[in-house]
Amino acid sequence: MTDANDIPIAAAHGRPLLTWVGKRPLRRVTALPAQHSATFDPASGIPPDAAWTDWPDSYPPGGLLFHGDNKEVLAHLLAHGFRGRINLIYIDPPFASGADYVRKVQLRGVIRAARIDGADYSLGEQVQYTDIWSNDSYLQFMYERLLLLRELLAETGSIYLHCDYRQSHHLRCLMDEVFGAEHLQNEIIWFYPRGGDSTRQFNRKHDTILFYTKGDTWTFNYHDVVIPYTPEQLARFDQEDAHGRFYWNVNPRGERVKTYLRKGGIGEYDVWNIGINAAQSRQIGYPTLKPEALLKRIIRASSNPGDLLLDCFIGSGTTAAVAQKLNRRWIGSDINRGAIQTTVKRLQPIIAAQLAEDEAPVTRSFTVHRVNNYDLALPHGEAITLVCRHLGVERSRADSFFDGTLGQRLVKIIPFDHPLGWRDLDALQRELVARPDETRDIALVCLGQELATVAWLEEWHRLRTTGPNRIEIIELRSNARYGTFIAHQPATARVSIERRDDRIRVAISDFISPTIITRLELDQALFRAGIPDWRAMVDAVMIDSAYDGRVFNMTHCDLPARRQDLVSGSYDLPAPAERTTIAVKIIDMLGEEVLVVATV
Repeated sequence: MTDANDIPIAAAHGRPLLTWVGKRPLRRVTALPAQHSATFDPASGIPPDAAWTDWPDSYPPGGLLFHGDNKEVLAHLLAHGFRGRINLIYIDPPFASGADYVRKVQLRGVIRAARIDGADYSLGEQVQYTDIWSNDSYLQFMYERLLLLRELLAETGSIYLHCDYRQSHHLRCLMDEVFGAEHLQNEIIWFYPRGGDSTRQFNRKHDTILFYTKGDTWTFNYHDVVIPYTPEQLARFDQEDAHGRFYWNVNPRGERVKTYLRKGGIGEYDVWNIGINAAQSRQIGYPTLKPEALLKRIIRASSNPGDLLLDCFIGSGTTAAVAQKLNRRWIGSDINRGAIQTTVKRLQPIIAAQLAEDEAPVTRSFTVHRVNNYDLALPHGEAITLVCRHLGVERSRADSFFDGTLGQRLVKIIPFDHPLGWRDLDALQRELVARPDETRDIALVCLGQELATVAWLEEWHRLRTTGPNRIEIIELRSNARYGTFIAHQPATARVSIERRDDRIRVAISDFISPTIITRLELDQALFRAGIPDWRAMVDAVMIDSAYDGRVFNMTHCDLPARRQDLVSGSYDLPAPAERTTIAVKIIDMLGEEVLVVATV
């Protein structure tokens, strides 16, 4: 019997084939469960639009946001009814640029001096993503995700992959292999004349967007992306017959032929001059935010109202925001909690405004889920960087299995999404079998380990009393030899929740984030003296007026639109006749959450 969570993935058959060290086909993936963590449903009770009749039973009709590694998220979607259901995919993955993109944060309502934008970061700070890769690991990373995306894409669907000069040539080869070179429709150049001026080469002012389709027929709404004729052009097209206005042209054979005007204008070119919205990027606080005009052109061209869109590198949420405005359904995911929080904040006022204006959008609510509940919301590449820095590991980007060396030992860093278990040890054993001449000892670095690993290691060392490849476990939570890796003081809040007749009063009187104070290199007394209003540290306040202890329903949201505005801190809510549990979620400017719960 086949395991329902064991998902087969078809092999890529396209040409040409790109080869790299450690290239592995993705034959099967394991689908992990998802945990529902939050809901935004201001239109509760209104029946869903007819577009949702084909929606899988696994999820309620509405937008879906997933926090987790997108490989696991895509496998989860395949296992829950979304195979072949996605009409349009847009992805803007890391570009392998060798840069850390650190979230730039400014406290609310205070002067620029309180900006938190240092290049260094701690575990308490939200790093949007780390774009540091070895070339081989980057290609394997993208290869696996493209294979999964192909399985999810509808036969008439399209995929747009956003990249730049660093990897566009490699990614085009990967797309040819996965989707077939014959399905490349356009190599789009996005030109943006902003930024610095180079004196050593021509200014780099464009990105590349690779537009592929899955099959030989696909949605393309030509009339939604035409360039209107100019008055000068129309003045030249002054001849008309029964078929419409035309002008005389010369074809490739040198013959004089009629060329008719198309309705509305000429088709859009594959070079797009769309400006970067710097003000919106600063406002949202996301360094690689793409302009809505860019996504609007893609979504209007390659999907129809009610179609389902997917962005598994959701970042600042632009794809979901534009899809929502253009009346499309959407799914988004990101491994970074800050990206999910940014997207949640961005979508709420859009949906609320649509409902307030009686627009009846196709997507009226959304839910947030975690796939493989991450202990630390860190991409594995970022975790490796932090661990190597902490332990003094010398990185080795040429080794496809081990992450580096610590003295004479090889180092393998176990992903933070799970404790060290027998599968990790089995993978290590198979790797060493493949390296019969490797005699160095091994250090396995993890957050924790399963009890079963103790017996496994005892047996391993019993067989190697004096032999090679002895294994040491470095548990970062508890290993005193290497110091404290996770030293984090959580944010705290003073919140009063009281019932007064038929109303419930929620009042926040204080909030403090030790992480923010540390990042500003101040002690608490100096911070309080310089910034006496606690609300400067708070990005948003959300309230669930009937919390069930499991899923947070965002029934009231205080999301100041401008950075100079502060949250209210005081909220008056209608009280039900029976006792209810109130949950107040306070999110600071670095994305840390404090949850206060009371039954009244």
